[in-house]
Amino acid sequence: MTASIPAKRRILHLDMDAFFAAVEEQRNPALRGKPVVIGGRGDPTKRGVVSTANYEARKYGIHSAMPLITAYKICPQAVFLPVDYEAYVRVSRQFKSTLLFITPIIEDIGIDEVYLDVSELEETSENIVERIKSGIKEKTGLTCSVGIATNKLLAKIASDMQKPDGMTILNEEDIESRLWPLPTRKLYGIGPKTEAYLKKIGVETIGQLAALKLENLLEHFGNSYGHYLYDSARGINDSPLVMHWEAKSISRETTFQKDVKDWQFIAKTLAALTREVVTDLRDGGHAARTVTIKIRFSDFQTLTRAKTIDEYTDSEEELRRAAFACLKRIDLNKRVRLIGVRASSLGRRGGEKQQIVFSKKRLTY
Repeated sequence: MTASIPAKRRILHLDMDAFFAAVEEQRNPALRGKPVVIGGRGDPTKRGVVSTANYEARKYGIHSAMPLITAYKICPQAVFLPVDYEAYVRVSRQFKSTLLFITPIIEDIGIDEVYLDVSELEETSENIVERIKSGIKEKTGLTCSVGIATNKLLAKIASDMQKPDGMTILNEEDIESRLWPLPTRKLYGIGPKTEAYLKKIGVETIGQLAALKLENLLEHFGNSYGHYLYDSARGINDSPLVMHWEAKSISRETTFQKDVKDWQFIAKTLAALTREVVTDLRDGGHAARTVTIKIRFSDFQTLTRAKTIDEYTDSEEELRRAAFACLKRIDLNKRVRLIGVRASSLGRRGGEKQQIVFSKKRLTY
């Protein structure tokens, strides 16, 4: 389901500030003012990556997806904590519940960020943001940064311009002065590979990207992505808010601290992951027909095997049996680094497909 697009849109993007770290600081105020890094099991000598770093830690150059050991070398005095996903989900639901008092037109895009369409509200943008911030503060004690623009692309960019606890309104007339000087990586959809390629052809800012002719972009990036870059660099985006989404799959995976070859340990881990997937299925009111397992070996070779059963089920026994049937089809002749389980082809027991409202969490493989 998508929201209709009014003639004059006013889209708000809300991003919680250093969310995981902020939740931990709320639970333990003694952490405030210290560099805090959330990731893995909280042990920087073990495998894992940074999920979130608070603003004090970011001053040292620590960022999400950085290996924990690297973060530790940069800032050994930082406080390293394990990811407590269930706690973060609870707070996520709390802050999102306050937004329903603003508008029902909400697109959930992650545990710590959402889009709202406030086009039909008569209040000023400043008043809307004040109500949102005060509501979240009262409910959770946390802060957020907000961007407001005529579309989702610009609203997301705007929310990152004044962090933490900021508000930025980005109008169409601001594109040349405020959007174009930014690095190309600020555009949603441009990752490190595209950024590196653009630098090779002399494009480092969004303005330089906007200066390229469409035919040049099509030549370099193909039809679909070339058109996307051409429009995005000009602040053009008509994507609607997706108010409901249909879950495609639910999954869990784990990376072992040391590569393992013990079949019983691997099997025990597979059974535990399957149990977690079943819990998530039931929490979301789902059943599944297809089970896929993923095995990554110590040399990073990755294999997947899938099994589809006859009927939709949320039975732990049935799904575990399917997972082990997949495991038997993989020759465990090398040490295993990672194992994962995914349940897909989701619906209800009778085969009816289901849509989940924004407050449900998404788990992807």
